Amino acid sequence: MGKVIIVTGASNGFGTKTCKVLAQAGHTVYFSAREARGRNAQKAEDIKADADGHGADLRTIELDTSSDASVNSAVETIIADNNRLDVIVHNAGEVVYGPAEAFTPEQLAELYNRNVLGAQRLNRAALPQLRKQGQGLLVWVTSSCARGGSVPFLGAYASSKAALDALALSYAGELARWGIETTIVVPSALGPGHYVGSGRPFDTIRAEDYADGPTADMSETALSALAELSPRDPAPNDVASAIADVVNMPFGQRPLRVYCGPDHDGAAAVDAAADRARAELLRRIGLADILKPAMIR
Repeated sequence: MGKVIIVTGASNGFGTKTCKVLAQAGHTVYFSAREARGRNAQKAEDIKADADGHGADLRTIELDTSSDASVNSAVETIIADNNRLDVIVHNAGEVVYGPAEAFTPEQLAELYNRNVLGAQRLNRAALPQLRKQGQGLLVWVTSSCARGGSVPFLGAYASSKAALDALALSYAGELARWGIETTIVVPSALGPGHYVGSGRPFDTIRAEDYADGPTADMSETALSALAELSPRDPAPNDVASAIADVVNMPFGQRPLRVYCGPDHDGAAAVDAAADRARAELLRRIGLADILKPAMIR
């Protein structure tokens, strides 16, 4: 049976492809984005027309993950229309690049608001319904930089994705007895094009210090090396297909983590060790059962 799914950050590459693939797989998919009737209206119309052409059920909904009111309204609308909500795909996020020192505290707070707190807002709005149903799925799109090799000038972005990963793991255990599953989708290193066109530090004077001092060659060296390690950006279709595969799996068989792309920066090895340690700790404290979701119905 098709599921009712909301995808955040649907206007970006990963999000748009994910909406298309899920809708064409027979699910009811909500393409959610800020200004869905404003600057993102044309994209929303295009993807809706494409879905209609394939007989798919794709719907556009306004959702600003930085606003409690917007998130609550979107979730209420989805539940009212369908009497349920089955899958949440946490895909919204912003990439930033630059010396960590040059990001102001206010800028970091805004980055965390978009990349981490938005997911928390959506969970708080939607989880009462999923817990009432006794079944559901949270899909979290993170990044290999959250656990993989630490690249200079990616500290702000990587730290937000590491926070999202930690939050996802906590939810995985806390929701297991409610019959709600968790899968963390980990795209590989983004190609340098993503960083060149990404957000920059507000404190340009501090950033110039790094550009003119002994670290002057660091950015060029890092981006050039990233281009060699990851000759092409991760294809949105790869991530979308991975998410669709997870959604279409039977209950209880969904993996905790799925990796996409050719180079994981060592994240897969680090995650494997960390997840073993987590599992061992839960067994030692008598909570081994939360490593797998319970079948409520």
